[in-house]
Amino acid sequence: MKKILLLLVLTVTTTLFSQDKRVPVDTTVVTSYSATINGKKITYKAQTGTQPVFDANGNVKATLFYTYYYRTDVTRSEDRPIIMSFNGGPGSASVWMHIAYTGPKTLKIDDEGNPIQPYGIKDNPYSVLDVADIVFINPVNTGYSRPVVKKDEKVDKKYFFGVNADAKYLADWLNTFITRNNKWKAPKYIIGESYGGTRVMQLAYELQSRQWMYLNGVIMVSPADYKLIRTGASEDYAINFPYYTAAAWYHKQLPSELQQKDLLDILPESEDFAINKLLPALAKGGYIGETEKNNIAEKMAYYSGVKKEVILRHNLELPKAYFWKELLRDRNGKTIGRLDSRYLGLDRTETGTRPDYSPELVSWLHSFTPAINYYTQNILKFKTDVKYNMFGPVHPWDFSNDNSRENLRKAMAQNPYLQVLVQSGYYDGATTYSAAKYTMGKIDPSGKLKDRMSFKGYRSGHMMYLRKEDLEKANQDLRTFILKSSKNVGAAKY
Repeated sequence: MKKILLLLVLTVTTTLFSQDKRVPVDTTVVTSYSATINGKKITYKAQTGTQPVFDANGNVKATLFYTYYYRTDVTRSEDRPIIMSFNGGPGSASVWMHIAYTGPKTLKIDDEGNPIQPYGIKDNPYSVLDVADIVFINPVNTGYSRPVVKKDEKVDKKYFFGVNADAKYLADWLNTFITRNNKWKAPKYIIGESYGGTRVMQLAYELQSRQWMYLNGVIMVSPADYKLIRTGASEDYAINFPYYTAAAWYHKQLPSELQQKDLLDILPESEDFAINKLLPALAKGGYIGETEKNNIAEKMAYYSGVKKEVILRHNLELPKAYFWKELLRDRNGKTIGRLDSRYLGLDRTETGTRPDYSPELVSWLHSFTPAINYYTQNILKFKTDVKYNMFGPVHPWDFSNDNSRENLRKAMAQNPYLQVLVQSGYYDGATTYSAAKYTMGKIDPSGKLKDRMSFKGYRSGHMMYLRKEDLEKANQDLRTFILKSSKNVGAAKY
């Protein structure tokens, strides 16, 4: 049997080549473990390797690197829930949630998420592997995933790098994976972080409409909604404003009457101001009256810790990048992080309109890069000389015809079982918690599906799970969501 398998592999690899010829097109390594998760000892296996992306004619277009964890101390494993996990970017590997959030291993970091040496991993006692199997998927050019081409042919970039193309080929890949691993009967979940939020909104409909694979849940972690983010529209400035309040509160830059309150007591005030006062004011543009403009600027200063005159110089449209540079400029000259504003940076000069770098991201790369390379090669036993792409070349990314919000609504409407969970950190300045709430409302403008959507917030940033307290809480929220949404609640009908 081994000889037959080897012959098959050699036949395939003599006619097809990954973009990097050192990447095997179709291979598997399986290792066994035990762990204590959620207070109970379990046994599980890790299946890691590469699986092809097939087009409609059965041609191999790419090979995706994945790691699949499944419990071995259970009966009827084909009925166990499965989570299909993606990160974002676009162009980011699945490393972040893999070895820091839901997987059975997590980073060696301090309780607030800062890197410590020696680098590495440790057991994750809060993983949701006790209630669901998990597969972490790396899209093309991330991790060890690469396009596959015939000799002298070029990579078909349009097949992979865009909102719609991405969901289409990933849905094809997932169909193959679910079939190979006998999970068609299982309750199914897709989870995506950051751009992964857009990815799973789109993917939910793609799976249901073209693969006929119906889902129990869609989980969006710090979702990026490109109908709002970076548009520069009035909505963008107003919807994100409550994040300014959260970051300023954390750094003790608010007036004393706000600072002495708990964060969750003042955020509703800021949200109300942003929607009911700031948004209408911004919509008026240059036609706003001077009295109203000054009153709005004063209130913005009150809730953001940024001086009124600075806000007026920006005509009430205070960019997030400027905020990261400005908030602590007069206090200690440090900048605050984009993805997690608890982190501090040190720029060349205190002048300027944006930070020189993102202090939180370099901190995370500090921890994650050595850990995933060590873990994959030494623990999972996937040996390769290929570079693990934390961020891979996927640009330009095609954002045209982005109907992800509407497609998730259609997926929910067509599948009464489908539930949605959104998780966000209050100190995330890239994909803010208030923007995530806004997206939920825009997915379902009728309000008829809102009882099937839930939001959970955490006192951390984009990767809320890096803070130990939120690692436990976020996993428990996810565990509760899976247990509830995978129950047999009767016929799928309205």
